[in-house]
Amino acid sequence: MTRVRTTPQAKATVAQLAEPNPDGFTARDWLLFISVSLIWGSSFLFIAEALDDGVTPGVISFGRVALGAVTLWGFQLVGERPLPNVGREDWLRIVLLAVVWVAIPFTLFPLAQQWINSAVSGLLNGATPICVAIISVLLTRRIPRGLQRLGIAAGFIGIVLLSLPSITEGSTQARGVLLVLAATICYGIAINVAAPLQQRYGSVALMTMILTIATVALIPVLMRDLNDSQWTASGIGSLFTLGALCTGLAYWIMATLVGRVGPIRASFITYLIPVVALALGVVLRNDAVSALGLVGAAIVVAGALVASRAD
Repeated sequence: MTRVRTTPQAKATVAQLAEPNPDGFTARDWLLFISVSLIWGSSFLFIAEALDDGVTPGVISFGRVALGAVTLWGFQLVGERPLPNVGREDWLRIVLLAVVWVAIPFTLFPLAQQWINSAVSGLLNGATPICVAIISVLLTRRIPRGLQRLGIAAGFIGIVLLSLPSITEGSTQARGVLLVLAATICYGIAINVAAPLQQRYGSVALMTMILTIATVALIPVLMRDLNDSQWTASGIGSLFTLGALCTGLAYWIMATLVGRVGPIRASFITYLIPVVALALGVVLRNDAVSALGLVGAAIVVAGALVASRAD
């Protein structure tokens, strides 16, 4: 069996995860919490803006991941933190995460937002905790009980209500909805696989490796769309913000927040991301969301909150 050696930084991260600060949020904790919620919630807006400026989906996917990787490498180098030694079995899992957690969903979202608006895309992304709970049940073969079962059922109902208005508008919008839901399923698989690796190697180091591998994996996607992409100042700005800020910096902030307050309390940002995406889409892009969709989104968030917290 291959022995896995961890760096002192990774060991410190494990200790923080095991014994998070039990006290209430400090002002800095709230700043980190609100910042990463706003940043990740705005990612759907910047995808839509880049598409409007003629940047093709493949260029958006590759650029976002590559700029995110460069940003995280910058944090690693500034902090003089070498990447940990990784065992062969864990490398296979890391490659899997690079594909399932990054390459596939980060490709699906720009494709989907060709047919659905940023607000609907962000609201559908709120189903991620439901997918995480379902995948966890399938992997552990543990039948959910009580409120957790109720939460998963409510999440399903909410997804149907949220998706129904877009699906009834025609096949193109239905295609966008299905692509986003496929991305959330990928997230559900990845988060379950990533949890032990994050504790072993640290969140920032793990995401640096994942984004680097995903960048290489997305080169064919880049080459497919490169010649058809338009290059404007606003499009490049949206792409840079999406990669450096909404990907690289956001993962670093999230890792810092987890280390300060623990993974459970930090994960509550999941429930704010759809709200931010909705507000930005409606206010800045005049995105239309049906009343039924809003009800469905509220049920999804409520169901996810119950399913992910109940024993």
